[in-house]
Amino acid sequence: MEHKKMADYAYHYGLNVRIYPSQQQKEMIRRNADAARCVYNEHVAVNKEIARFGRRSIYIDFIEKRIEALRERIRTVTALKDRYPWLRHPDIDAQSIANARQNYQRAWKQFRAVHHAGVPNFHKKTSVESYQTNPHYSKGTEISLFTSNARFLDKHHLMLPKLKRIRFQGSRKILDRLFARKEVRIGTITIMKDSRHRYFASFQLGSDEPFVKTSPKTKAEIGIDLNVENFYADSNGEIVANPRYYRRQKRRLANAQRKLSRRIVRAKKEHRPLREAKNVEKQRLLVARLTAQVMQRRRDFLHRTSATLIKNHDLVAAEELRSRNLLKNHALAMSIQDNGWRMFLSMLTYKAALYGKNFVTVDPRNTTQTCHACGHIMSGKEKLTLKDREWICPKCGIHHIRDVNAAKNILARAKAKLVSMH
Repeated sequence: MEHKKMADYAYHYGLNVRIYPSQQQKEMIRRNADAARCVYNEHVAVNKEIARFGRRSIYIDFIEKRIEALRERIRTVTALKDRYPWLRHPDIDAQSIANARQNYQRAWKQFRAVHHAGVPNFHKKTSVESYQTNPHYSKGTEISLFTSNARFLDKHHLMLPKLKRIRFQGSRKILDRLFARKEVRIGTITIMKDSRHRYFASFQLGSDEPFVKTSPKTKAEIGIDLNVENFYADSNGEIVANPRYYRRQKRRLANAQRKLSRRIVRAKKEHRPLREAKNVEKQRLLVARLTAQVMQRRRDFLHRTSATLIKNHDLVAAEELRSRNLLKNHALAMSIQDNGWRMFLSMLTYKAALYGKNFVTVDPRNTTQTCHACGHIMSGKEKLTLKDREWICPKCGIHHIRDVNAAKNILARAKAKLVSMH
């Protein structure tokens, strides 16, 4: 009997743990990350050259032979290894090469589905290293977290392909819940070193049982209006302030970046490789730490806020985000990016599915300009500007707080959308 594939499982879950590799294991991670990047970039280079030939109106024998030779270079893994013999190194995981090829195909699928995603481009070599691998379950073995060649040994140690035994640290509460389950399949594993030289392993997990218990029904509904004045205002009249984590750190981060830039210029003048310039690396790590602090604080705030909304309401409604258009307004671009709206909506989406709640997005058109009580739309000379934070409806005379009124309109549209769907 064949094992079920990841896509066949009813529920999926992501687990991220920090790992502590030895010096030898760090070198293996670097080598596998280099291999994955090399394979991906080879596919990009070959297809870019084929595309250039494809623009020619006249085909000659030389061009046809060259196109065939290029296609042969990436047709199989063996062909790639013949071109780059170092890919045969025993420390290199075959799955890292296979996943790099698959990621290239996935990038093209993403481009065809959403054209502004962009065509696949070369991956630069940076301080961040990552590659993907997959576990192997032998025939007849039971599917669990402890039976493949990528498995958990205990609550502090992992077994990973090529890397072998490695120490890790994760949430004890989550691990206890996962270890108590009978059938949990491990899917793709991403091993990464971040810009601060910390190492992580991210697991894709699949199961036929829900990973999280659905929250009890509260019969509460809420609409939220995301805005730059504060983080959001809801249909109950409450306003959540924007923490502005980047703006708090902006001056200190700018000073650190200027200092890093000066050290890079000095090292280049002295013809020293940047990777060997100790002062450059020391300052780069400081910049990376300050940037990571902003990201971590923002992510923590978004997780707590989204979890509270989903657990306390059966229906959460928000406007569809069109950040590409919003970011064209340079006066507001920094505030919009500092809010992390797209990440917030993504969290609401998956947490609603996880806890058995409803999250609905609606068209934001005229949600601000419409009176929620009588439906009058402010237009022409009446149209509200960003400065108008409060207004009185000229038709019914009700006083509105701009963002709260918008949140009430968003909730009403979401309820109507749910009714039409059913």
